[in-house]
Amino acid sequence: MYRKIIVAIALGGIEKGEKILRKAASLLDDGGEIVALNVIEDVPTYVAIELPANMVEDAMQDSRDQLKALIAATGIAATVEIRNGPPAKVIISTAENHGADLIIVASHVPDFSNYFIGATADRVVRHAKCSVLVDRQKV
Repeated sequence: MYRKIIVAIALGGIEKGEKILRKAASLLDDGGEIVALNVIEDVPTYVAIELPANMVEDAMQDSRDQLKALIAATGIAATVEIRNGPPAKVIISTAENHGADLIIVASHVPDFSNYFIGATADRVVRHAKCSVLVDRQKV
């Protein structure tokens, strides 16, 4: 069905990541590619001053290690990309850079400010130039 799928995985919900990675594998064409993406949010400058200088690099390496372990555990062939910046913007630009035809994101239990789907998922749905599958999590 799809030749290139971006799977946006938040490491705070790694079990959701496994679920959407398996969903991506079930939707992938033969010879297609899955890109497992994690986005490290930028740290505001006024906070970064108080943090170790290599914190972002360490977080990116930790994310890479966790995604590789997840991929190994599932046995699903996927490449790993770790980026930093505003999550929705980075997810969309990664999909565009790869020429992806599907983005898969998991939603979280919404609060009042983003009741229907999570804020990141909402922004991705509204601005992506390809199809987006939002995996709703049961409450």
